[in-house]
Parts: sequence; C-alpha cells; structure tokens
Amino acid sequence: MIRTLAGAAIVAALISAVLGTLAAVAGARLRRTTLVRAAERAVFANFWLMTLANLAMVYALVTHDFSVSYVAQVGSRSTPLFFTIISLWSALEGSILFWGWVLSAYTAAAVWLHRGRLGTLVPYATATMLAVAAFFFILLVGPANPFALVSPAPLDGPGPNPLLQNHILMAIHPPFLYLGYVGMTVPFAFAIGALLSGRLDAEWIRATRRWTVVAWAFLSLAIMLGMWWSYEVLGWGGYWAWDPVENASFMPWLTATAFLHSVMVEERRGMLKVWNLSLIIATFLLTILGTFLTRSGIVSSVHAFSEGPIGMYFLVFIVLVTVFSVALLAGRSSLLGGEGRLDSPVSRETAFLVNNLLLTAFTFTVLLGTLFPLVAEAFRGVKVSVGAPFFNRMTLPLIMGLLFLVGVGPALPWRRTPPGHLRERFLLPLVVALAVLGLSLALGSRDPYALLAFTFGGFALSVNLGEFVFGTRARMRAQGEAAPLALVRLVRSNSRRYGGFTAHIGVLLLAIGVAASSAGRVERQATLRAGESMSIEGYEVRLRNISAWEEPQRFVVAAHVDVLRGGEAIGGLDPRLNFYGGSDQPITTPAVRSRPHEDLYLTLIAFERDGSSATVAAVVEPLVGWIWVGGVIVFLGALLSAVPFERKRVVVGAAAEPLDPEADALETAGAAR
Repeated sequence: MIRTLAGAAIVAALISAVLGTLAAVAGARLRRTTLVRAAERAVFANFWLMTLANLAMVYALVTHDFSVSYVAQVGSRSTPLFFTIISLWSALEGSILFWGWVLSAYTAAAVWLHRGRLGTLVPYATATMLAVAAFFFILLVGPANPFALVSPAPLDGPGPNPLLQNHILMAIHPPFLYLGYVGMTVPFAFAIGALLSGRLDAEWIRATRRWTVVAWAFLSLAIMLGMWWSYEVLGWGGYWAWDPVENASFMPWLTATAFLHSVMVEERRGMLKVWNLSLIIATFLLTILGTFLTRSGIVSSVHAFSEGPIGMYFLVFIVLVTVFSVALLAGRSSLLGGEGRLDSPVSRETAFLVNNLLLTAFTFTVLLGTLFPLVAEAFRGVKVSVGAPFFNRMTLPLIMGLLFLVGVGPALPWRRTPPGHLRERFLLPLVVALAVLGLSLALGSRDPYALLAFTFGGFALSVNLGEFVFGTRARMRAQGEAAPLALVRLVRSNSRRYGGFTAHIGVLLLAIGVAASSAGRVERQATLRAGESMSIEGYEVRLRNISAWEEPQRFVVAAHVDVLRGGEAIGGLDPRLNFYGGSDQPITTPAVRSRPHEDLYLTLIAFERDGSSATVAAVVEPLVGWIWVGGVIVFLGALLSAVPFERKRVVVGAAAEPLDPEADALETAGAAR
C-alpha cells in the first residue's frame, strides 16, 4: 500500500511539473494570468506530493518493509531508530528522493513570496524551477526509483553504510548540503527568468539576493560540517584531503562567493551584468556536476555513493542546461551592456574584481585537478592520480591573495580613494600584521605560507573588526548611545553590510585554524601495553586497559587511555574501533581532547585479541578548533546579512542598490579625513 501510494505521488509530481512548466511559459508569453496561477498551483501540489513520498519512505524504513527496494538496500532491524530514519539520504535513491522534496520546498517558498511581482520574470523563473524538478522526478520514476518492488522480500537488510551511522554529524551534514546545493536553483531560475523576460536590470538580483545568501550560508556550514565529520570519524586527524567529492561541494561555493561580491558592483555601478549571470549559471551547473560525481560511481571516495545507472542522465542534463543558458546569454547580449566603468585602480569595485578573478582561478584549478584523472582514464585508459600536493601548490598562492583582499576590500571606498585614506585606514592593521608576524616567528613558525596566513589574517581581522568599532563610535557620538546599544542598532541599521563583515571574520578564523593546524601538526604512533605510555608535545598518553562490548548494530573495542601533563592527570580518552556486520573493515571513533589553543587526537589503530596491548596514534594540532568556530560564524554572518532591513535606494544608471545612509555618511567622513 505504502509503495503504491508513494509511487503514484511521484508520478503525479512529474506530470504536475511538466504541465506546470508549460503553463508558466504559456502564461508569461500570452500574458494569461489564469495559466500563471495554474503553474503556481502545480508548484504547491508538487511540494505536498513530494512530502507524502518522503514520509512514506520514512514509514517504510521504520516499519522495516523490505518489499520496498530502498529499504531492502539500506534497512536493518538492528539499526537504531535514529539512524534508520536518517538513512533516508544514506544511498542513491533515497538521496534523490530527499533532493526532490527540498527542491519542491524551495520552489514553493520562492513562488509564494514573489508571485504577482516583476511581471513575466517570476513565471519564467517558476517554469525553470519546475523543469529542474521534472528532471529529478524522471530519475525517481525511472533509474533511481526507491519504491521498486522486491519479491520475495528479505527478512532483514544490511543496514546503512557503516560510515554514515557512526557519528551524529551525518544527521545534519547531508541536509545542510542539500539545502545549499538545491537552494542555488532559485537564483539560477531567476537569472534564466530575467534573460527570458528581458528584465535585465538589477531587479532580479534584488529579488534573489537573499536566496543566494541563504543557500550560500547552508553550503558553507555543510562544508564545515563535512570537514568536522572527516576529523571525527575517519581517524586520520585531518579534515580536508582534496577528495573529488569534497571538491565538488567546494567549487559552487567559490563561484557563489564570487557572485555575492561582484553583484554589489552591479547594484552600485551598473557593471558586470554578463559576468554575474554567468557566475550564477556556473554555480548551478557545478551543483549538478557535484551531484553527478557523487552519484555516478565514477570517482572513488568515502563520501560517494556506490555506482549507479544515472550518470548518463546527469551528463545529458548538464549539456542541455549549458547549451540553453549560453544561447540565452548570446541572444540577450545587446541588453547586457554596463553603464559604469572603473574610475580608479584603488577602489572597492577594483578589489571586488580582483577577488572575482582569484576565485575564478581557484575554481578552475580545483575543477581541472578533479576532472583530469577522469578524462585521462576515459581517453587514454590510464589511471592518473592528482592529490593534495598538486592542489596545495596551485591554490595556496590564490588563498593568500584572497586573505589579503578580505582586509583591503572593506576599507576602500567606492569609485576612488581620497589622499590620506589608505594611511588612516590601514596604519593600525599594518601594525597588527607586523606584530602577528613577529609573534609567529617568536613561537617557532617557519612555514612561509603559514606565516603569510597569520600575517594577512591579522591584518584582515583588524580591518573587519575596525569597521564595527568605527561605526559604533560614530553612532555613539551622533546619537549619544551606550556602546552595546550603539553596536546593536548599527548592525540592525545595515545587517547586509555588517553580516558580511561577520562572515569575513569567520572565514579568517577558519583560515588561521587551517594554517596553524597544518603547519604545527605533530604526530606519533606506538604500541603500548597496559601501564606503558608515550610522550607527544608535553602530553603523556598512558594505556590503562582495553575493553570490548556488543551493541545492537556493532561490536566495539575501546582503548582506555589516561592523559597526563607535567606528571598530573588531566583526563581520560577512549578511542574506539567499531565492527559492523556489513563491513570487512572496522570504523574508527577517535577520541579528541579539544582546547582553544590545540587538540590532542587519539586513534586506536590495532589491538591484541587478549587485550594485552594496543597500537595508538596520537596527533597534536594547534588551533584546529577555530575551524569549526569560524564555520559557525560564517553561517551566522550570512544569515544576518539576509535579514530584511529598510534603507533608501540610490539609483545609478539602470541599477539600484539599497544603501544605508548612516554607513555612507560615515564612509564619506572617513574618506574626507
């Protein structure tokens, strides 16, 4: 019954999406409101149909209905209820089903908030979102059908991938990743709507900026959570290995970051129209490429799903979207000329342009390193490995340039920089940068890129924090408010501006954490008997004993370790190995002692069956915890910048940007001084 009901819901959603697409396009071209309303009803129907299908799958998983193919693939009676529910997105078919629901929710929300506005732009955007949804519904009806019948039904199943049921982070990392990936469909759809309708002023950007920021925020948090999961589960003490699937999520983040910066130039100066449309189209295509890499089975990764039959479908879809988008851009080229031009090489728009060039070069480098092994194997029949050394060598100079620009960009005014402005705004940050460099050298840091990261990070942090200090002091003088109240009202008066600065601070903390933990990492491995110890960076790690026990879904072996410093016990850690029935290899659960200045990270490598000894790996990594702190601050800053606020508009040519009068006055006063 559940299988039939859910299958019918998906088929109905596909029919609704196709008819809704046709109705939206016809309604926009013929100016028929009734057809546009019919398309909107199709959008809302899709949301409820996909909600029904997803709830049906959860019910089938919880009740262990092994006649449903997806349940037979990932279900198990021994899997705890929590991991049974989240196994909805643990394999290919379930992840596509969940993707379809998230896309239907985004589409319904976008149509609900924007219907009846912007003329024919919204109907065309609605048609685009429904067309994308139809592609995923085709997969669910055809090669990725999660509700196929299994007969005779097995009595039990293998359970989800052991890696996906070994840590609580797998309950939140994939949903946030989908919210980021799928969310990029909305700005893409509005970009296509702008091209189809001919409304190519900045209105489509203002209509979708918050959608882009929210999707970017979710994608940022998802990438950080993926890094944390790798750190907490895989047992190697690292968090980023330039894995193809990691790269697949990183590339659309880079292009979306470039878009969020360059779009301000279009709003303020009426420039970069073609560039911004190209960036948002590229971002959407990269999310689809990432989905293809993850679900086609053509890359080997702990993050990837097993090989599936849908790879060719994704390739065809990518080609069709690319050809359609490029043709639209070419056809509207006469309407995409910019009104503004660069007035000075030392200005905020110039900094944003350089920022975009570096981010684009970064994206191309990651794309090349990710796809080259696949292309080489396809055309030459040889396996080529492109690993971390290539990516580090090629991207570290770009990262240093971006860190520097995070400090320079916010302090530069638009158009041109008055005499004396650079000295006033950059003198203190330069002093801070030199002080950080000296402190880093004094503490023994010698890695050139780490030193640059600390120096540029200190410079940029002081600039971005200085924006809060400068604005708060100006408000205190002008309004006579106390400092905390002045700060709160300053941020509320221009949440977009100060949310951006907050996100910058998060990125800088994350970058400093990566630089310190990479350059200062120390590791050691030893086989210890009970009572024996090893030393690492002032810690003494002493094995107390080994124990083992059975859990419903796994067998656990743990080494119980005492941690001492200066001869005094400061705590205990219990690294584990987990043995799952469906896996030949044990899954690690490292034990981590986190402190603001460093982490002590222990992994159980091997053990004697009689419990007499264990091989333990220990890693000490400075400042690694600031990576997670920085990621959360980026997320919060992005959400803050998406909060609605009321501001006056200044029109420049055909482009208009909502500006904060007080912030502009402060910037002008600072430039004048």
